[in-house]
Amino acid sequence: MKPTAATASTAAGTALRVLKSLGPIDLKNVRRDSLLRWMLVLPVLLALLFRFGVPPLEIWLRERFDVALAGYEPLLVSMLVMTAPMMYAVVIGFLLLDQKDDRTLSALEVTPLTARGYMLYRLVIPMVLSVVMTVVALAMSGLSTVGLGGQLLAALGAAPLAPAFTLFLAAFARNKVQGFALMKAAGVLNWPPLIAYFIEPPWQWAFGLSPTFWQAKLVWEIETGGPWVWPVFGVGTLYAAVIAGLLLRRFDRVMHQ
Repeated sequence: MKPTAATASTAAGTALRVLKSLGPIDLKNVRRDSLLRWMLVLPVLLALLFRFGVPPLEIWLRERFDVALAGYEPLLVSMLVMTAPMMYAVVIGFLLLDQKDDRTLSALEVTPLTARGYMLYRLVIPMVLSVVMTVVALAMSGLSTVGLGGQLLAALGAAPLAPAFTLFLAAFARNKVQGFALMKAAGVLNWPPLIAYFIEPPWQWAFGLSPTFWQAKLVWEIETGGPWVWPVFGVGTLYAAVIAGLLLRRFDRVMHQ
């Protein structure tokens, strides 16, 4: 128990030291970039759009086309849940690309912060932010039919998308221009869960090749009281972790070329 406690204490101390060193710098850089500032508040803006936009849209569709939105709430909630991890991954990913382009990442290897501590900070921050803001956004949207426990579980299930997408940008983009192009291209990952929602099991599971499917499926199971909540949570978390691990290896190779 002593080595474990010592290791945990060391890791916590490293994380706190990195946060104190880089946190103010990151906040300053985000404030300077209008795109990153917009991404920080996008989950809240989308939640407000759902809250005040969905009810009148539902009335209009019912009166004009005799179409009801009832039953599609889980789909809308899943879209909202996946927004925060993706947006905060872009914010941190762009900060990484700036430092990658400036070659300041290599210099961290000989500083007290260490490259490992720096990467831990970069991958944990978007996860923490996405969990907090997802719960806030769900509460503001008024669409979720479950309590705080279910909303928190959905947020935790979606959080691993943040480090995976952060590393995707850092591993394949050389600068923010390429990162922006990759961000737009990654939008195709929103389509598999959108299509899967309208397909009945067992064919729906074929969309599991997309990592975003598992996070969306988790929301659907939670919102409808389905029997697959914990299996989907476990598979989705493991799948995202494997992808993040592979991307981290590629990022390390790129940085040491």
